[in-house]
Amino acid sequence: MTKKLYLLLFCSIGLLSSAQNGYDISITIKNCPDTLAYLTFYQYDKTLIKDTCTTIKNGKIIFKGKSKLDKGIYSLVSQQKSIYFDFFIDETTQNLQIDTEYGPELIKKLNSTTSKKQNDFFEYIKYINNEGADFQIWKQNLNAKTKKDSLQIFEKQKQFELKIQSKEEDFITLNKGSYIADVINLKMEKTLKNPPKASNGRADSIVAFNYYKKHFWDDVNFKDEGIYKNPFFHIKIKKYLENVVYPHPDTLIVEVDKIINQTTPGSLLNKLLIGNLTYSYESSKKMGFDKVFVHLSDKYFKTGKAKGIYNDDSVIDKIIKRADKLKPITVGAIAPDLSMIDVKNGPKMKQLGFEKANTSEEVTKLFYDNTTELNKMFVKLHDVKASYTILIFWDVDCGHCQKEIPVLLDVYHDLVKEKKDVKVYSVYTMFDSEKYQKYIDEHKLDFINVYDASHLNNVIEKYDVYSTPVIYILDKDKRIKAKRIGVEQIKPLLTALENEAKSKS
Repeated sequence: MTKKLYLLLFCSIGLLSSAQNGYDISITIKNCPDTLAYLTFYQYDKTLIKDTCTTIKNGKIIFKGKSKLDKGIYSLVSQQKSIYFDFFIDETTQNLQIDTEYGPELIKKLNSTTSKKQNDFFEYIKYINNEGADFQIWKQNLNAKTKKDSLQIFEKQKQFELKIQSKEEDFITLNKGSYIADVINLKMEKTLKNPPKASNGRADSIVAFNYYKKHFWDDVNFKDEGIYKNPFFHIKIKKYLENVVYPHPDTLIVEVDKIINQTTPGSLLNKLLIGNLTYSYESSKKMGFDKVFVHLSDKYFKTGKAKGIYNDDSVIDKIIKRADKLKPITVGAIAPDLSMIDVKNGPKMKQLGFEKANTSEEVTKLFYDNTTELNKMFVKLHDVKASYTILIFWDVDCGHCQKEIPVLLDVYHDLVKEKKDVKVYSVYTMFDSEKYQKYIDEHKLDFINVYDASHLNNVIEKYDVYSTPVIYILDKDKRIKAKRIGVEQIKPLLTALENEAKSKS
């Protein structure tokens, strides 16, 4: 009935509007049970309400306004907040009439009394939906159980995609220069139809991919403010950065800048892209991608190019502060040095009064009073001699740490048996040396076991340790090669790093 439409749900290229000022959208849905309806529009990855009809009589829904609607894709939304269908608005469709019937054939019966082009577009929508439905029925009836069945589905899927691609190409050609053609262009997959054969006799996937990447942004106008007011633009951005571009921070930085630079500085699209990409890479779970976030902060926020993105300027200050905190610990950077106390010297540090010190003044006095003695107790991170250093921050009382540390111990011993030049620099993030030493003794942790007894390092801030455990892998120069990884990732990553080093030598 009021089902959401996931493939494509929109309508209408109208004739020249008679409403020179404002908009007048009249939609009649036969047998419509609603008493109110919403007019919504897409804005990048958001859906916003533009207007509300509170008096539906005989299924007639009217939206009127004194100012023209911005160009974009709009939706008729039901009383239950589900989408009936989408349609587009441009200069020619400010005065629009659409008829249909409530129920399962709502899309099939969509009809415009004001625009032939809209009805042509409806035919395209019906074609897409019908072909998709036929394919799904065929797939269900096949009830794939064998490898042969899977291959058959794969070939049928390819045929379906080629048919859709051909239909979209035809539609774009017939409607070239229109807004709806630009929107369909965003949705369309620009694949090479007949790729050459590789040496194995199969289609050359490299040639096909290079074609796909080269033509991915064909005919996309980033200067058009309507280009992001549809459900496809932000998906296309995401797909390009996640599936097309090589997933390395340095590559992503170049590609992100290319995209942003195509927009008009200070435009809404420009601001939306900077804001959304900044958030995306700040919150990314993929290792090393915070480097992209740092770049965005340096290039756009620190330079004032991001001004106006947020209503509250303090947000910009927070982003800059966060990026500056992460910059020294991005993958590829030299890890900040640490001067930690060997836990074996815990009793001595306790005797000197460090564990009872409550203020920075007290710590400073204790440090200068005992500098000579303290220098003998420090174990510096950068003094560790090893091809690779596993740097871990953890807490004895952390439940997850209690599970991971024994596993790390096994991994470390395996690496030693394999004659890997690896050491573990184990940092206890708290200050109870007795508790720390007890755990070390009980579990026979033959790591470099240290803690910040002198209160000089502030590891929480320096290494962004907001939870434990946190694991870094450093090379012989103490350059960060991996960060925030699980124990199970250590051996595969070290193998990959060794292979990478061999290939360069």
